[in-house]
Amino acid sequence: MDVPPTAERLRERVRDAGRLLVAYSGGVDSALVAVVAAQELGSAAVAVTAVSASLPRSERVAAAAFARAQGIAHVEVCTDELERPEYAANDGDRCYHCKSALLDVLTPLATLSGAEIALGTTVDDLGDHRPGQRAAAARGAIAPLVDAGLGKSDVRRISAELGLVTADKPAAACLSSRVAYGEPVTALVLGRIERAEDAVRALGFDVCRVRSHGDGSVARIEVPAADVSRAADLRAELDTAVRAAGFAFCALDLQGFASGRMNVLLGLPAVR
Repeated sequence: MDVPPTAERLRERVRDAGRLLVAYSGGVDSALVAVVAAQELGSAAVAVTAVSASLPRSERVAAAAFARAQGIAHVEVCTDELERPEYAANDGDRCYHCKSALLDVLTPLATLSGAEIALGTTVDDLGDHRPGQRAAAARGAIAPLVDAGLGKSDVRRISAELGLVTADKPAAACLSSRVAYGEPVTALVLGRIERAEDAVRALGFDVCRVRSHGDGSVARIEVPAADVSRAADLRAELDTAVRAAGFAFCALDLQGFASGRMNVLLGLPAVR
């Protein structure tokens, strides 16, 4: 019988690093890295959250609160990806330019402190369309979860074993991932998406995505397949909420939620 990977493999990899700057979004993966780094390295580990218009305010607040509760040294830095034409153009390599912007900020900090930069990449991410991994590899960032052989289910299991509230946290992604490839990413569109998703969640859909099409005029709502019927029953409320957020049109995706759904525009599968 195969023995599932354990937290000890992760702890060993973190101890080997000695000093770490953890790129910390507050999601389940980076949260586990940040917690273990703080436990193993103490003040030699710092979690760093990148702040820009692509980070929902709710995620920023939750990340800071979790770090405080866990006693993790935590700082926020501002990144400039929206000011980079290559990023704003939103082609298939948008994530490459996003990760480059992050590492442009983290690398000098890591150099000053003699630390390595750690990302929350898991082994499951290696098979997905994630151009940011190329940027990370080029800058020498490490992926302790990958080195420990941990996939997303392992991360959630270990997080639960450690009693972390993030163990059951729904998957999250930056707001820019909601914008159809080929359509510009702007602060205006990201603000619409954030307001719309807040409104959809307020109607009782904890897991949701509001995808932007038509240069920010059309909102396509994704909720889990099991919730599509309930969403259809609330179509008037959803339509009102999404239009109030700034969209001209509202649509409900009948296939239900899937991570990376915009990848189909690149001829790639979504990740269920």
